[in-house]
Amino acid sequence: MTALEAVSDRPAAAGQATRDEALARDVVEGLTRSPKRLAAKYLYDALGSHLFEAICELPWYPITRGERALLTRERDAILARLDDPATLVELGGGNGEKLAILTAGLAAQDRAATVHLIDISETALARAGRTLARHSSIAVRGHRGSYADGLRAAVAELQPGRSAMVLFLGSNIGNLAPSEADRFLADVGAALRPGDSLLLGTDLVKPEQELMLAYDDPLGVTAAFNRNLLVRLNRELDADFEIEQFAHRVVWNAQESRVESYLVSQAEQTVCLPGADHCIRFAEGETIWTESSHKYRPDDVVDMAARAGFAYGAQWIEPAAAFALTLFDAP
Repeated sequence: MTALEAVSDRPAAAGQATRDEALARDVVEGLTRSPKRLAAKYLYDALGSHLFEAICELPWYPITRGERALLTRERDAILARLDDPATLVELGGGNGEKLAILTAGLAAQDRAATVHLIDISETALARAGRTLARHSSIAVRGHRGSYADGLRAAVAELQPGRSAMVLFLGSNIGNLAPSEADRFLADVGAALRPGDSLLLGTDLVKPEQELMLAYDDPLGVTAAFNRNLLVRLNRELDADFEIEQFAHRVVWNAQESRVESYLVSQAEQTVCLPGADHCIRFAEGETIWTESSHKYRPDDVVDMAARAGFAYGAQWIEPAAAFALTLFDAP
C-alpha cells in the first residue's frame, strides 16, 4: 500500500500560525482596497474543496469532464514523454482523480512512478493521496503550501538525470490575471530543468450563456462555494459576516475574456474581523471580487507559455467541452 508520505513541509503548529497570519493580512489588504477583493485560493478550505468537487459534477460545468476525456484519450501520448521510472508533479490537483488516469496507465504498463502533490488544502492532499494509493508501483509525496514553495520542495527531491512532468490542470491558470499568469509560468520554468515538461489545462472561450450557467448554476452550488468564503472568515478570523446579506453574482467580461465572480452586499453594513483586528464597512450593492476565470483561444495558450520560454510540444482539444491540454518543454 502506498501512503501519503508528507502532508506538510513544516511543523504543523508553526505552519498553522503562519497560515492564520497570512489569511488575516491578505483579508485586510483585500477588503480595504477599492474595489474590495479576496484571493481565490482562500475558497478552498475543507468545505470549499468538497463543494468544488460537486461543481465539477454539475451538467453545466464541462471543464472537468472535458479534461478527463482528453487525458483518457491522449494518455499514451502523454505517458510516452515520461522517463522510466516516471516523475509527475501536480500543482493543485484537487482529489487526484485526473492524475489517477495517468498513474493507472503507468501501472497498466508495469511502470513505476513518483508523484508529487502540491496543494494549499490539507483535505485535497489527503483525498488525492488516497486516490493515488491504489497502485503499489506509485509512490506519493505531498507538499502542503503555495505552488511556488511546493514546487521548490518537489524539485529539490528530483533525481538528477531523470526528467519530470509538471501538471497544472483544471484551467487553474485562468484564475490568474494575465500578468500574474506570465509571472507564474516564468517561475515554473525557472524551477524546472532541461528535459522537464509542463502539461497545461485551459478552458477555451465559449458562448456567454454556457459560461454563465457554469459559474451560476441553477442548483446554487457555485453560489454556496463562493459564499462559503465568508463562512471560513467567520470561523478562522472570528468575523461576523451575515451570510444571507451577501449574494453571489457572475459577470462575463468579454473584453478581458474572463468570468468574474462577486459577493454583493445586500445592505449597508459593518463587518468586524477580530482575528484580523479590523472592521470593514460595506455600502449596499458593494462587491467583493472573489475569483476570475480567464478563457482562452488555442493560440493564446501557446503564446502565453512561449513568453515564459517554454517550447511548444503538442496540443489536444476536446471540442464538445471546448477545453485544451497543451504540452510544453521546459526552457
